Amino acid sequence: MDEHRRFASKDAQEVAEIFETLSTKIPDMLNGILGSLFSPEAASNMGKAVAEFRKSLIEGGISEDEAMIMTRSYLGTLTNWKNIVQDAPWSRHHREE
Repeated sequence: MDEHRRFASKDAQEVAEIFETLSTKIPDMLNGILGSLFSPEAASNMGKAVAEFRKSLIEGGISEDEAMIMTRSYLGTLTNWKNIVQDAPWSRHHREE
């Protein structure tokens, strides 16, 4: 019985150490990912993607007006995701405000 408690205590200690390590590593890793997603280069790529999206719609026969509405919606979706991620509790941007 004593040996069982010793192993359970050791296991609990190891689990606590794992969670402690994860609690510091995961936010840093996610912030690194966010930094690459929202860098100037990523913004430039997003602009190109939005322009290509609109161009494809028009080439596919969608009217200019409808393509603009759809493009605004597409850009809004991208922007909303950006805001959701930035406002997440583990986001560095969220903590700096």
